Amino acid sequence: MGFMRGGAWQGIISEYAEFLPLTSKTSIVTLKEGGTPLVRALRLEEELGVSARIYLKLEGLNPTGSFKDRGMTMAVSKALEKRSRTIICASTGNTAASAAAYAAKAGLGCVVLIPEGKIARGKLSQVLVHGAIAVEVRGNFDDALDLVKEVCAVKPIQLVNSINPYRIQGQKTAAFEICDELARTPTYHFIPVGNGGNITAYWMGYKEYYSRETGSNPRLPPLFLPPRMMGFQAEGAAPLVVGYPIKNPETIATAIRIGNPALGKEALKARDESGGIIDMVSDQEILRAYQFLAAKEGVFAEPSSAAAIAGLIKIASRIKLKKYDVVVCTLTGHGLKDPDTAGTVGGGTVVINPHLDELLNVLGIS
Repeated sequence: MGFMRGGAWQGIISEYAEFLPLTSKTSIVTLKEGGTPLVRALRLEEELGVSARIYLKLEGLNPTGSFKDRGMTMAVSKALEKRSRTIICASTGNTAASAAAYAAKAGLGCVVLIPEGKIARGKLSQVLVHGAIAVEVRGNFDDALDLVKEVCAVKPIQLVNSINPYRIQGQKTAAFEICDELARTPTYHFIPVGNGGNITAYWMGYKEYYSRETGSNPRLPPLFLPPRMMGFQAEGAAPLVVGYPIKNPETIATAIRIGNPALGKEALKARDESGGIIDMVSDQEILRAYQFLAAKEGVFAEPSSAAAIAGLIKIASRIKLKKYDVVVCTLTGHGLKDPDTAGTVGGGTVVINPHLDELLNVLGIS
């Protein structure tokens, strides 16, 4: 049943080759991405007072620290197949970091365009250390993406943003992994929404899983139905919620600070076909979820990831989770991607001399 795998993990292309658009000429570029943990969130279940099972998909444990690696392994492998020598992307950070790493692995040149002053320090560090050319654009993400499209139209450079269909093909494998581990599909899937690519990819993966399962067993029980896709944008960058582009999006969740999603229509289609929602959460709600994950679940995720948890907390009582429901929340990136946010919400340090009495005093022990 399903896409069950065996043996040592070799990366998403090797693991799911029969479900990906490969040819005999495809040279696989991999850092053994994928295979990320699905962790039960017991403290969150307790906090919400639900008997449903809640799981966290820890995509921050991919090689460059975000889910982008799933799509990048496919995009860069296909770029090599086309004999491209340089790849390019616009990015708020995670795509840039992933593109730089996979380009380095493949021996390709890499150019990343980022909104000036709008990239988290951890992500910019990755771009630079991998040797990519980093260009800051005076404007927002959408301005940077427009410029990337322009240069690709006149020069033989391969675009690797999520409008590249191979990115979505790679990212859909996360849905396969979830179904493999659960031996069923989730009831609800909560996910941050920025450019729209990830919710689109998961929905594609769940539909493929279901269609293959029903093809072999037309009497599948309801637990194999695709989940409802529950997307959440940040309040200051929620064009899919308000219904129009946001010219100057602002949010602490930098990875989803996008005012005009390139795959907005596809994201809305995933919402509608799945019977789900795309809603928004405030920065305050995101930060509370961010802190809860770290302090209560032991999971350090970047603020954008916490939008999924904030969304679940916001509407859990409304959707009335039942005992046999299964909820999966995608945490898209690791917390070290954005160390500045951690520094503002975490506690400070205490400095003492190397004396036992001072240590006991700090610990409140007499």
